Parts: sequence; structure tokens; C-alpha cells
Amino acid sequence: MKILIADKFPEKQQAALREAGCTVVCEPGLQGDTLAKTMSELAPDILVVRSTKVPEAVVAAHPGLSLIVRAGAGYDTIDVEAASSRSVYVANCPGMNSIAVAELAFGLILSLDRRIPDNVGDLRSGVWNKGEYSKAEGLYGKTLGIVGLGRIARELAKRAQAFGMPTVAWSRSLSAAGPAGDAARAAAAADGIAVLDSPEAVAAASDVVSLHVASTADTRGIAGAAFFQAMKPGAYFINTSRAETVDEAALRQAVTEKAIRVAVDVFDGEPSGKDGEVASDLFKLPGVYGTHHIGASTEQAQDAVADDVVRIIAGYMSSGNVPNAVNRMEKTPAKYLVSVHHRNRVGVLASVLQVIKQHGINVDGMQNVLFQGGEGACANIQIESALSPEGLDAVTSAHGDIFSATMHEIP
Repeated sequence: MKILIADKFPEKQQAALREAGCTVVCEPGLQGDTLAKTMSELAPDILVVRSTKVPEAVVAAHPGLSLIVRAGAGYDTIDVEAASSRSVYVANCPGMNSIAVAELAFGLILSLDRRIPDNVGDLRSGVWNKGEYSKAEGLYGKTLGIVGLGRIARELAKRAQAFGMPTVAWSRSLSAAGPAGDAARAAAAADGIAVLDSPEAVAAASDVVSLHVASTADTRGIAGAAFFQAMKPGAYFINTSRAETVDEAALRQAVTEKAIRVAVDVFDGEPSGKDGEVASDLFKLPGVYGTHHIGASTEQAQDAVADDVVRIIAGYMSSGNVPNAVNRMEKTPAKYLVSVHHRNRVGVLASVLQVIKQHGINVDGMQNVLFQGGEGACANIQIESALSPEGLDAVTSAHGDIFSATMHEIP
């Protein structure tokens, strides 16, 4: 398989892909039209990206593209809808950078409490201001509130508890009904995390609030006016997730009116390149710190992510299945399952599918299970509507190596 890597990627993992029989082309910095042109000319089977955006034009540039791997957790930089419509898998690498992001988030919390950047700035300017910088409150006993309790958030909670900070949290998983929700709440309790019933409840209960949700339609602006109104005056707000999850106008208002202190790794108007100029009204306000979207940017994290990319591609090459695929339909519209027990011979499946086609029925899914010894097999075929008794008989008699065919309604 031919792989195009459009961002920096460790040479060790490139070598592992080559050893697996892949042709690897690594061209960091490809963007927009240039990426689309390269896709068309190079014709890769697989595209690997980290920060590079993959719009519909890039997906459509090469009809043979079959897999896009995001070397990181979030995949909002990829047009997943366009990929799905063209039968292109999209996979991500969740959890590989959890520790790196949690480390930065806690570093930002410490920076706010002790005003470390301001200390450094004054010293570099030749200013000694010990009286002012001795006024820090300290973190021990302060409540950390977490919105979104995924892997990064759990790593942050561990670090906060080591600093003596009680932790409260809200997430959709914690609010879910049924066994899944019960399990999530039990896991949170086992980790010493108190569960609250809304993001605003977390904001009201916390001295420090850290946001850890993916960017989706449901989470866009989840930290909005009501959220910041609920926060305590002078509390700290941290965002290392995505800029879209915050209503930045409401955040700026909270800084001005409630002296909320802020540290973010992501923000509105963030430049897309690696360097250049940045313009943001947020950083003109007092008590606001920012970093350069570097949450996942440690060598440890990038090495772990690269290993996961290799694992995903190797799994795809060996089985056709894509680990961590984010755009597979969880449940197909199929209403019936046809099971065909047969000898493992050429032409059996083709003859069965031909019968189904003749009856005007679409196939929504299929798996052919091979039994030990390689002689027997069973094809499980999901179809949209039922075959008539005559149609099922036609499937059974479609090939001399078919033993039996049965059909049942999918629950």
C-alpha cells in the first residue's frame, strides 16, 4: 500500500511501515490545494495527518483513497461526512497523548496560581517585585472541576489529587442512564471524583475549572454565558480541548466583570501554521495566559501516537478492519440476516449475491467466517428486506457447494 504522510512523523515508525511492505511518502507542510494536487498525482491508499486539514476536495482528489488516519485524538479537522460518502475510513489515536495534555493543563493551573509567566517577564525586564508575587493563594484544598471525563481528564484528576485538590466532574457518560452510566459513575467514585449534574454545577462548585470535551455539535459553546456566570469570582478557567467549545465573548466578559483568570492552549483566531503572527482580543486582558496549541506536543506523546498509527495501518492491511474507525455505522438499516453454510470454494458467494440481486434486495453487510481446516465456511449476509421462501430456496440451490441457507429477522 502507498501511504502519504502530510505532517511530521517519526522516522522509526516510517521505517516500520516500510518493513510491513508499504511505500511511504512523507511531505510535511502540505495544505489545501497543494495537498489535493499531491493526492491526485501520488494516488495513495492511505493518508496520515496530524494538524493538516482534510476538506472534501482532498478526500475527492483520489478515488482510490481508502483510509485517513488522524495522528491524534480529535478529528474535527477532517471532513468525515465527505469521507463516509466516498467509502473512506477515518481513524484516530485516542488516549495516546492524554498524559501530555494533562501535564500542560496542570502546568497552566500552577502558572495561574503563582503567576509564573509574569514573574519571568518582570525578571527579564529587570524588575524585582517580590511583594506582588508573594500574594498567591495556593492550590491545596481548592476544588478542581472537570467538564468531560475522558482519558485526559482522568490523568488531570490524578495530578490534582496528588496536590490535595478535591475533584468534581460532569460528562455525558456520567449522566447516561442504564448500565453504561452506572459503570461510569462507579469508576468516577472509585477515583475519588464527585459527580455533578451539569457543566454549570461544576462551574459553581469549583475554584479551578478545566475543559476536556471533544468538539462536536453538542459541545460547541458548552462553556457559554450561563457557565461563566456560575463560576466563582476570581476562579481559574483552563481550556486545552478545542476553541469551539467556548463562547469566547462570554469568557472575555467574565474576565472583565468577575476577574476570572484564564489559561488556554486553544482560542478563537488561532493561526493554522507553525509560525507567524497572532491577533486575539483575549490575550489583551489581564490575568489571561496562553500557549501555542502544544498540549500533545511532547516527544513521548508523539512517539506513542506514531506507534498507534502503525498499529492501525497494520491491522487494516492484515484484516481489512480498521482499528479506531470513527465513521462506521454502529447499526446498519438491515432487517434480516441470511446465513449460508458452504464449502470454501470459488464462486459460492458470487452465486448467492447474484440471487439476492435478482430479487432486488440490497446487501448492507456481510462476513464470511472460515472454520478450522479451511474446508467449511459460513457467510452471514445482512439484507434490507426479506427474501421470499422461493428466494431462500434459490440461494440454497445457487451452487453445488452450499449446504444450507437460513434467514431470520434481526432484533
